[in-house]
Amino acid sequence: MTVESTAPRKPRRSAGSKAGSTGAEATDATGTQRTTRTTAKKTTAKKATPAKRAAGAKKATGAAQTAGPELVQLLTPEGERVRNADTAAYDEYVADITPEELRGLYRDMVLTRRFDAEATSLQRQGELGLWASLLGQEAAQIGSGRALRDDDYVFPTYREHGVAWCRGVDPTNLLGMFRGVNNGGWDPNGNNFHLYTIVIGSQTLHATGYAMGVAKDGADSAVIAYFGDGASSQGDVAESFTFSAVYNAPVVFFCQNNQWAISEPTEKQSRVPLYQRAQGYGFPGVRVDGNDVLACLAVTRWALERARSGEGPTLVEAYTYRMGAHTTSDDPTRYRGDEERLAWEAKDPILRLRRHLESANHADEGFFAELEAESEALGRRVREAVRAMPDPDHFAIFENVYADGHALVDEERAQFAAYQASFADVEGV
Repeated sequence: MTVESTAPRKPRRSAGSKAGSTGAEATDATGTQRTTRTTAKKTTAKKATPAKRAAGAKKATGAAQTAGPELVQLLTPEGERVRNADTAAYDEYVADITPEELRGLYRDMVLTRRFDAEATSLQRQGELGLWASLLGQEAAQIGSGRALRDDDYVFPTYREHGVAWCRGVDPTNLLGMFRGVNNGGWDPNGNNFHLYTIVIGSQTLHATGYAMGVAKDGADSAVIAYFGDGASSQGDVAESFTFSAVYNAPVVFFCQNNQWAISEPTEKQSRVPLYQRAQGYGFPGVRVDGNDVLACLAVTRWALERARSGEGPTLVEAYTYRMGAHTTSDDPTRYRGDEERLAWEAKDPILRLRRHLESANHADEGFFAELEAESEALGRRVREAVRAMPDPDHFAIFENVYADGHALVDEERAQFAAYQASFADVEGV
């Protein structure tokens, strides 16, 4: 499907996005400042660039570091707010967040998980052919999704149900493809949210090309590409990194490292933490606690600001965990143990934020009870909508293959029509 550029639009900055001046310094994955390629003009403004501000959030440990780095974490698994020198530069991006906004993030995660659970159940009942669950990754998706402005453009994989929710895509529209009644279900230009991409990693190329176009149009917007730890080993992703770095494209690469590329663990894919791969391409990478919605929101806002201010691409590695199966055709018990899953369930992103809301007196039992009722209503709506989806026209598969008529397609259509007509009408027998 053709994606029309939204570049000419220059809406106001969102309240949560802090404008930064343009500069040439960036921080690599180890915290060492270095010079990066930039096409932005020099400025004499005294305000620090996003890269300079983030430099204070990391400790310089040397470029050869391969041990597990510090996570950017603003909420502990117990729901305690983290404020220290290491997180100060990112903390400013959520310093003015209100209790209402925190409740909104919690609501987003709860409803996204409820929709996801309903979709999984529908597949088990034979209503969907397949489903890719996001269970456990709600914070990474909601935090990054709520960091976006309306004019930013999203290129998802097939698991970004939470980001779709943030972009205003109706959950029922996500299910048509998995039921086999359409090829997507929504207009990508209506919400600046591209159709789901099944081919692993290819959407990063689409995002990079789109971002290069945005830069040439001079638009004040950014692009974000989602992919998993498995996709990070694909050649398409490597090519995307190269092009985005060389052309200083305003793109954020958001890798949800859920620890398992289907049945392959991350340690069998990379000798270094995934975020450090950005070093070889000349742009910064950062690892964030992917189960901490507040940290994901802050880090993504920082990365998007870098992109909008002409500082080029960023790789964000959201360190999280896929609590369920890769898809409903997968059996994770064949390649990982229960102990690992239980350890990660203790870091549940929804429970973490609930603990914070309760300890800070930002939400009461009435709020949680109302949300529970809302989530059940969403589940019912999804069930009814899926079962009411009309079957597609059997001959639609032959449409839009070629712009004009084609003899071979005409022949195949005729053969299919004859096949359909060969079934005897046994009604009343």
